[in-house]
Amino acid sequence: MNDARIALGVTVAATFFGAGAVKGVTGMGLPTIAMGVLGSLFSPATAAALLIAPSFVTNVWQLLAGPSVARLAMRLWAMMTGIVVGTIAGTALLSRGDTAQTTRALGATLAVYAVASLAAGLRVRPRRLPSALEPWLSPLVGLATGVVTGGTGVFVIPAVPYLEALGLPKDDLVQALGLSFTASTCALAAGLAWHGAYHTTHLAISALAVAPALAGMWAGAAVRARISPVAFRRAFLVLLLLLGAEMLARPPR
Repeated sequence: MNDARIALGVTVAATFFGAGAVKGVTGMGLPTIAMGVLGSLFSPATAAALLIAPSFVTNVWQLLAGPSVARLAMRLWAMMTGIVVGTIAGTALLSRGDTAQTTRALGATLAVYAVASLAAGLRVRPRRLPSALEPWLSPLVGLATGVVTGGTGVFVIPAVPYLEALGLPKDDLVQALGLSFTASTCALAAGLAWHGAYHTTHLAISALAVAPALAGMWAGAAVRARISPVAFRRAFLVLLLLLGAEMLARPPR
């Protein structure tokens, strides 16, 4: 029994180290990788609960790394509001423990994100959203992102493609992603707690995962200085697509 617990602990730590490394290289990917692996070991609600602490710490770090927190918060407040509302509502699916539905939803989310990101990478110039659409599209994107976050524990769809389409400068984009991910993490924790699916034992284990996640981020940043992040991210997205396809094809348990 102890050997099994040690093996499980090592697996969780390795998962967050790897997820943190991906985030260190690309600026995103920690919840996607973590939910993809932990979702095969735990119930979706438990996997999402274990994600809270390392995701929150790494996202706040990313958010506070730039100078534009207040300006971005004023611009994106409607999107953040939608994320909070949608996430808290969406966690009802996770808290019910319907593994088959949430696994398929997570697989679809991973596959769609991978395909969309790979397709975007083939364009020489990414498409930019007309500024006139932003005031009413932001809350809708936030709400949709929240529902996906609450139902799967993954923060990326459709927030990441939308923020990329705003044409933000590189540093502002990284910081905006940090803002979106931080709002998603806090709302996910609140939603799980509201539905009785977030317990103190989850918090303790999640807190222990902060160290390997931060170590992974540091290692990812070191790797980013030595290899092409574009090539790395393309390989990551292909693996993500395969993982999503496997989860979609997985038979109900």
